[in-house]
Amino acid sequence: MEVTMDPLFLAWSYFRRRNFQKCSDICTNILGDSPYDQESDSALPVSEAAWSLKTRALTEMVYIDEVDVDHEGIAEMMLDESSIAQVARPGTSLRIPGLSQGGGPSPAVRPMTQSGRPITGFVRPSTQSGRPGTMEQAIKTPRTAHTARPITSSSGRFVRLGTASMLTNQDGPFINLSRLNLAKYAQKPCMSKTLFDYIFYHENDTKNALDFAALATEHAQFKDWWWKVQLGKCYYRLGLHREAEKQFRSALNQQEMVDTYLYLAKVYQRLDQPITALNLFKQGLDHFPGETTLLTGIARIHEEMNNITSATEYYKDVLKQDNTHVEAIACIGSNHFYTDQPEVALRFYRRLLQMGVYNCQLYNNLGLCCFYAQQYDMTLSSFERALALASSDEEQADVWYNLGHVAVGMGDVILAYQCFKLTLAFNNDHAEAYNNLAVLEIRKGHIEQSKAFLQTAASLAPHLYEPQFNLATLAEKIGDLQSSYVAAQKAEEVFPEHVDTQQVLKGLRQHFAEL
Repeated sequence: MEVTMDPLFLAWSYFRRRNFQKCSDICTNILGDSPYDQESDSALPVSEAAWSLKTRALTEMVYIDEVDVDHEGIAEMMLDESSIAQVARPGTSLRIPGLSQGGGPSPAVRPMTQSGRPITGFVRPSTQSGRPGTMEQAIKTPRTAHTARPITSSSGRFVRLGTASMLTNQDGPFINLSRLNLAKYAQKPCMSKTLFDYIFYHENDTKNALDFAALATEHAQFKDWWWKVQLGKCYYRLGLHREAEKQFRSALNQQEMVDTYLYLAKVYQRLDQPITALNLFKQGLDHFPGETTLLTGIARIHEEMNNITSATEYYKDVLKQDNTHVEAIACIGSNHFYTDQPEVALRFYRRLLQMGVYNCQLYNNLGLCCFYAQQYDMTLSSFERALALASSDEEQADVWYNLGHVAVGMGDVILAYQCFKLTLAFNNDHAEAYNNLAVLEIRKGHIEQSKAFLQTAASLAPHLYEPQFNLATLAEKIGDLQSSYVAAQKAEEVFPEHVDTQQVLKGLRQHFAEL
């Protein structure tokens, strides 16, 4: 006689092993065979247990932790009516790119993003885009590091996610929300939380999730902190940030939780109140000393506000608590590289390699560090690995661009020219490659070609000062003083401390005064 495992226990076993599809299939069979069956020694019917487990399995299939993932769409950025201060004080706003406050490298050394912030060592949501000033700039700003298409609206993204998740069941959605009695399920604590997660994450029906959370909070007599956090998440997703703040604050008064601090800090960052977010993180550290997520949150805000020195100190604190934290290692390594310490940066990137991080970006950075640390034997082999591991055209373009820099450093102008051309073959919008090609064309004496390259670079990347400055010097050499003056002014707007630009402008103003 064959001994078979209880189906519900088997489904739970699959769930614990994160085999959610098999878990869901077994629960479907249980619900089909015995929809009203109940064990004599159980307070929960088998059908309800299977139903609850299936909702959890379906939720886990599409679950995304909302603490870190936060894409701000064009609609949210450009049509945001909750403006707090039109002219914020320096160092108090994330929307206005400030000057380096912590002795960090200037744009002459460290590249800048379109929002005017230094490029970080780790790609995170919202680090690419920042706050564009105009609709045209918002449309040009890439959505992530991997696609040039800007995200239109975060709410639209949730709708698309919801429609895709319904395909997990051939017969349509598992739960028909329009026919669900939310008030009835809100009174069942053992089922209400799994049902809320299903509505919020799997179906992405924020309105019904909000109604359900409000009913459940009322049933719990407003004493359950978990429901208040869920209400806050719903309000945040709907763009009602002040209501979300009230719910998260109320939840923190009842129960101190790390996640609640992170959600509330997200609200303050969206409201452009980085100082309040920093104070909140420090308040959280009083209750949870050494919590890496809170330390990382502080470091990220300092980095976004161009306070690179403070950011590096907090990343070091993160590594004291968790010496395998990839983001902290990458950001500290990046900072050392841009502060002219490639040997130290190399140690951090080697640490990532020892931890098992094996991708194109890491070998790309290793190649650059080896080159600037004068370890030439390792440079080309690192770049070869990077090219072999490149998974997209953009990654290949970045590797070839860096190889072009190596070729310039070695004095091989022909190889550099070919590398920059290959960069443009893989990514036609690579402004830095256009700029460098223009410089090589000037060396060859091809003035018109270099001018065209510089104008292309300036239109593709208005946040870079190099194309405008090169255009100014080129126009001055050929006698087009008016164009030179206009380009130099644009370069000065992007990078006011650039001495060479100031000298060009000073010379042009003296010349115009003499006329």
